[in-house]
Formats: sequence, structure tokens, C-alpha cells
Amino acid sequence: MNQERSKRRDARELQLRKDTDWMLKRTVYCGNLRASDIGKTVTLNGWAHSVRDHGGLIFVDLRDRTGLVQTVIDPDAAPSAHSVAQHIKNETVLALTGRVRQRPEGTENPRIPTGEVELEVSDVEILNTTKVLPFQVDQDTAVNEELRLKYRYLDLRRPAMFHKLKLRHEVVKRIRAYMYEQGFIEVETPIMTRSTPEGARDYLVPYRLQPGLFYALPQAPQQFKQLLMVAGVEKYFQIAKCFRDEAQRADRQPEFTQLDLEMSFVEQEDILGIVEGMTIDVVEALSDKKLIKPFPRFTYDEAMRRFGTDKPDVRFGLELVDCAQILLGTEFGVFKNALESGGQVKAVRYPGGGALSRKEIDDLTAIAKEAGAKGMAYLIVEENGSVRSPIAKFLSEAEIASLLAATDASAGDLIAFIADTPLTVAKALDRLRREIGERQQLADPNLLAFCWIVDFPVFEWDEENNRWTFAHNPFAMPHPEHVDLIESDPAAMRSFCYDLACNGSEWASGSIRIHKPDLQRAILRKLGYSDEQIDEQFGHMLEAFSLGAPPHGGIAPGIDRLITYLTGDDNIREVIAFPKMGGGLDPMTGAPSTVDARQLEELHLEVIYLPEDSD
Repeated sequence: MNQERSKRRDARELQLRKDTDWMLKRTVYCGNLRASDIGKTVTLNGWAHSVRDHGGLIFVDLRDRTGLVQTVIDPDAAPSAHSVAQHIKNETVLALTGRVRQRPEGTENPRIPTGEVELEVSDVEILNTTKVLPFQVDQDTAVNEELRLKYRYLDLRRPAMFHKLKLRHEVVKRIRAYMYEQGFIEVETPIMTRSTPEGARDYLVPYRLQPGLFYALPQAPQQFKQLLMVAGVEKYFQIAKCFRDEAQRADRQPEFTQLDLEMSFVEQEDILGIVEGMTIDVVEALSDKKLIKPFPRFTYDEAMRRFGTDKPDVRFGLELVDCAQILLGTEFGVFKNALESGGQVKAVRYPGGGALSRKEIDDLTAIAKEAGAKGMAYLIVEENGSVRSPIAKFLSEAEIASLLAATDASAGDLIAFIADTPLTVAKALDRLRREIGERQQLADPNLLAFCWIVDFPVFEWDEENNRWTFAHNPFAMPHPEHVDLIESDPAAMRSFCYDLACNGSEWASGSIRIHKPDLQRAILRKLGYSDEQIDEQFGHMLEAFSLGAPPHGGIAPGIDRLITYLTGDDNIREVIAFPKMGGGLDPMTGAPSTVDARQLEELHLEVIYLPEDSD
């Protein structure tokens, strides 16, 4: 009986080997063939990128991950291969054997590395066929995004998409090499952890063994990397997967990847030096993008004053101009009321904006209103130096002359003014500045203008909840001279927080951490936590800080966003292998999905469905 069973097993294994064994196995990659290979007999594996029948001769451009090469099947030279080749269509999976030869004069293709040669095919094996594709992968034509994501594995076959995956691999590989060279140790931190009380919403995982308890997927490895410093690791990093349940935008995904690092016995300058060096190394090695070196630095207050944002695009000027001193005695009611109520009047110059139509100016005003402003005033400088504006009659000649001088306006320019609270003025003029820069094409697309923003506030006032909240993160070390202001003037406190911005977006964020339990407790109290809440939610951190925690700090640059800087993409979905759509939906796998009732019962969970007309 055992002998018979053994024979049947051997027969099945033999048949399996026959079914899976390739008669024609790759000896070289398609994209690697060159003129130096002429005369060699090789075997290629890949996909039929395109198929052309030229009166008997069949041309197949064969593609693998390295590129493509032209192959030729001649019915006279290889009748058997030609017979098989008649069944080839785009994206058929093939094995082709033949002799490499020079392309006939005049048929070379200088656009591809293999353009000097072609393969004269002697043997063809169809390894797998394909159904009609939902979209063509041999062309970089526009395809509905939901369809692309539903068939993401096909989308990734497209050479341009594979190039992005390969570039991502090279970036991560180079980052790792740089961190190893700097003496960092790569440590993995937990994916299932405790829910955090602040920031974006957590993704929760029910704890089966005790109803009502949950793990959370980490928004960042923040606490663990600080605890690794207490553990004496001193230089830690990881390529960390993080999760945030927040509204989807072009630069956000529910799960994303960041370079997470932390260092002990350091000051702010040490962290900035490591990250700036790493960034320059990666960008210059893997792209032809230009950089401004060294990276410019602005304090938070300076960035807000000059650009209206803590992530400015410094590829162009058009800095904001504070008009308060010029308008101290103004009789124009809108400006006067704003200044008397503690607000601001600021302006930004629109080069060539004097040519805008009334509708175009109204569109610009609408943009300012979307950012929170009540409206937008303007002056247009005519060719003769005079100004044209509905508000010109309310301003004195001296005020107008000073405003033109302060904004460096010349003939043909428009000056846009916002009068409101400081925060609204900053938001509206930042939005207008970026709009003007885009319309006038002022930003060099080949320049990655990184800049550091430092000295963030410790606290900011939350008007909606009538309490202090943290401006950057609750673990950031205040400047020593500001610690005593925690009760008397918390708004004036500044911290050793730093962001690295690039072309108008935040790329990395970090701080020198609080490492003393008393100071950390005082900060948390100011944020509204009771001692009981502090002990419940942060007790393990405070306990660690009381057991010999060294001074330490860190930062976390985003990997996904860095790749978009290098590729020029606007959406990080383009550089993630399997991203989610808006709302966190995955049309390919159908996630998120319902689960079996038995699983819910094991987790002691019940789904309560709201009425369809419920908000």
C-alpha cells in the first residue's frame, strides 16, 4: 500500500515538473542587449509589448523590467517559431531564443538602449496567454484612476510605473547605506501599540481576550524611539510604516512610510546636519534635480512674517509686505478697523497682474475668501506710474507712494492686500502667493528648494475648545530661557522644534525631546491633562525619564513624498505600489470589507448600522 502511494506521489511530482519546467529559460535580460552581444545566441523571457505583422515577418517588442528589445520571427528561417508567433498578442508571456544581430541600416532606434540590435528568433514558447486587457500597458495614456488601482498589477507593468518602484528601492537602499555609515542601528518597533490621545484618529484593533480593550496601529514610533534612547541605543533608525485615519488628500494616505530616526546626547544642529547631509546625498545621486546648498533656515516667526506659512516655497520671491506702519493714519475704513482691532494689513505683489480682467481679479478674491479672508483689496500700477483701484480714492498720495515702494511694484503690477486677523492674513496671502507663483510659472520645476523652519511655538490657543494645545508636538523641549513662561506667557514660549520643507510642502518634522519627567508633566498639565490622565496615558514614559534618560532628539522625513519630489508627481499614490483611493478604499482587493459574523462574535463586537438618511 505504501509503495503504491509512493509511486502515485512520484508520478504527480514528475507531472508537476513537466508542467512548470521552462524549455526556454532566460540567459539575459531584454534591456541589457547591446552591440557587443551581436552573434550570440540568447534566450529572453518577458511580455509582448507590441506585435506587428509585416507581410510574413512578425516583429515582437519583448519587455521585461529592464527594458525592451525588438525581436523578429521570419517564416522562412524559423517556420515552426513563426507558426507559434501568429498566436501572440500584446502582453502574452513569452520565452524567445535566437541570435542577436545588428539592425538593418536606417531602422535603428536611438530612443532605447537596445536600439542598435534585434533578436532573430529561432524558438518561441508561449508561457501564458492573456485575456483582453482593461487598458493598454504599452502606452502611457491617461487611464481612469479607479480602473488603474483595480488592476494595479497591470498598471505597474507600465515601464514608467516600474521606474518609480525601482527609484523608490534605490532611495531606500541609499538612505540605509547613509544611516549605517553614520553609525545608526536599525530597530523595528511594534505595529500594535497603545492608542495615542492626540493627533489624527487611530486605526484600532480589538483585543480578543478582553472585550473593550484595543490595540492601535502607530501614527509614528514616537514613544518607542524615545524609549530606545533611554535603553542606550543612542543612534536608532528604521524605515517605518505608519497609519493615520484622516481625510485623504493628494499628499496623504492611510498608511505611509517614513524614515524615523532618534539620537542621544545631541543638540538641534546635530539632527539638522545628519538629515541635510542625507538629503543631499540621495537627491544628487539619484536625480538631476538642483538644490540650494546649504539649506536656508528661517525661524517659525520669520517664515510666517515673510511667507505666511511654516512650509514656504522659496523657489521664488514675492514675500509678504507688512503695511501697518505706512497705514497708521489711514482713513480707509477696512484697513483702519483691522489695525485698530489688533489685526494686520499685508500685501503681496502680482508681477504683470495689472493685465488681469475684472473677472480674473474676482477669481483671485474668491481664492482669498476660500482661505478665510473677508475680501481682497488691490492697486494696479499703470504704465505712467499712476494707480487704478476702487480703494485709491481712500488713500493719500503719500500712502500710495509708500505702498508702491514697499512692495517694489512697477508698471503693469497688481498689489493684493488682505486686512484681517494675523492668522487669516497669513493664510490668505500664502494662498495668493502660491497661486501667483503658479500662474506666472515663477517656480523652477527642476529645483528642490529645501528649507529649515526652526523655533516653533510650544503652545497655541485653541479658540474652539478654549484651551491651550501644542503647536508642534507635546514632547518638544522648550528653550531654557522660556521654561519659566509656562504660566505667565505660554504664547511667547519657543521650542527646539524643526521642520524641513520643500517646494511648499512639509517633508520632515522633529524636535529635541523633553527628557526630564517634571518638565514633561508640567507641559502636559498646561495642555489640560489631569495628573491621573498623565499617569494613565504617559506614565510609562515619565517612569523611563526618571531612570536615567539622556538628552535626545529626532526627526521623521517622509519616504513617499521624497519620491514625488524626485519624480515630479503631485500625488503620492503614483509612487506607492498598492495605494488606497479617497476614503481609504482599495478597488483591487475590495478593502475595507465586511467580516464573518463569527469573527465579530469572537471579538465581542456588534455592528450598528445608522439609518440611510442619518448624518
